[in-house]
Order: sequence, then structure tokens, then C-alpha cells
Amino acid sequence: MSNGIGKEFMEKTKYKYMGESDQEKGIPQPPLELEYGDDAILIDLPSVENIEIKGMDLKEAIESRKSLRKYDATSLTIEELSYLLWCTQGVKRVASRPATLRTVPSAGCRHALETYLLINKVDGIKPGLYRYLAIENKLMQLSLDPEMAEKVAYSCLEQDFIKNSAVTFIWSAVIYRMKWRYDERSYRYLHLDAGHVCQNLYLAAESIDSGACAIAAFDDDEINDLLGLDGENQFVIYAATLGKKIL
Repeated sequence: MSNGIGKEFMEKTKYKYMGESDQEKGIPQPPLELEYGDDAILIDLPSVENIEIKGMDLKEAIESRKSLRKYDATSLTIEELSYLLWCTQGVKRVASRPATLRTVPSAGCRHALETYLLINKVDGIKPGLYRYLAIENKLMQLSLDPEMAEKVAYSCLEQDFIKNSAVTFIWSAVIYRMKWRYDERSYRYLHLDAGHVCQNLYLAAESIDSGACAIAAFDDDEINDLLGLDGENQFVIYAATLGKKIL
């Protein structure tokens, strides 16, 4: 077996290599979510308490879940989008630590992921690129570039089903939010956290007659540039398309 970068990653992120974290040094923790300017264009999302979703047995959802790459032309409702966002990054409450307690687990309750959305077909929302503000339960408009779907698909190695999805979730990692506590070990935890989030998306999709497809094949530099991320302090870690099933 060759001594490649993957093997080195697993070795150098072992606990024995962890140094003193910034938390242990008494350095204040970073913000719970990314900040934004006063001029940001925000869209209120329906509260999950007011959204009616058909009941579905968990066993049934697990059995029927599979990656879906072909979608019906039907749009999602804004209520369905809000439900999916709540299932994948919803904030149940902000604890006094401070920390956000969410609908998915995260190492040390650090929740270092941010959710970006390529919206193609959601009723009442213009197609474009958005970021989810989990604590406020709002969308922040980033770009209404009519070529955005084409650009996202290109950055994901030209996987054209992205252009036909109702929405594509793009999760980024804000590394210091995790590294503040876990030093180099953080890089392992970020990928575990992303897996928790995407599995919730798969299962939630089943309850609204939709399907999802996880995407890990993307040009890191291309997609980070597209989202305006520096690729070091914040970088794309995972993505997934979603759309209505063809019945």
C-alpha cells in the first residue's frame, strides 16, 4: 500500500497530534453563523410549526430512499423548502453556551456548516443562489445570475441533472467554528457532520414525494470561487440535488 495523502491525513488527525485548542487557551469562540450586511436581501421562510407534511413511517422512508437524478418539472412549494432546511440544519434553540441545538448532530455542537442553495424551481422564489440563515429561518439572496445553474453544474464536473433539480443544496464548512475546539481533528468531524445532514435530506425528501442525489464530485476551486469562498477558512464540503419524483 502506498503512503498517499489520504493515509497521511488519517495519521496526522489522530488525537495524539492534537495541540492545545483555542478554546483551551481561553480565546472567545467564533460566531454561531456567518454575519451579513444591513443591505442584505432577506426572504422570510414559513415556520416549521405551521407546515403540514404527510405522515411517513421511518422504516418506509429508509426502504424507499435512493439516489434520484431525474426529476419532474413540478416546483417545490416554499413550505416544502422550509421543511427541508429545517430537517437538515434547523435550529431548535440557541443554548446559553452559546451553541445552536439543531435537527442534526454535530461534533461538540459546533455546527460548522453553512447551507447554500441553487434554487431553480421553488414557488415564490426567483431562481438563483441563496444562503440559508438557520437561526433566523430566512434566505439571503446572493445572485440572480440566469446562468447560475449552468455554472454550478459545470463546477460539479458537468453533472447536468443539477440544472433540472428543483433545488441543489451546497454545504460549506467554516473551519474555525470547529477548529476552535478540536484543532486538526476538526477536518474529520466536518465530513461526518456533512454525512448526517445529507442523510436527513434523503429521508425528508421521501415525505414530500421527492428524491435527492448526493454529490461529492466537484472542482473544489471552481465551486468555492463561484460561491465567493476562499477555500481555506470556508470551503464547499458536500452537495445534493433534489426534485419531485416523476410519477
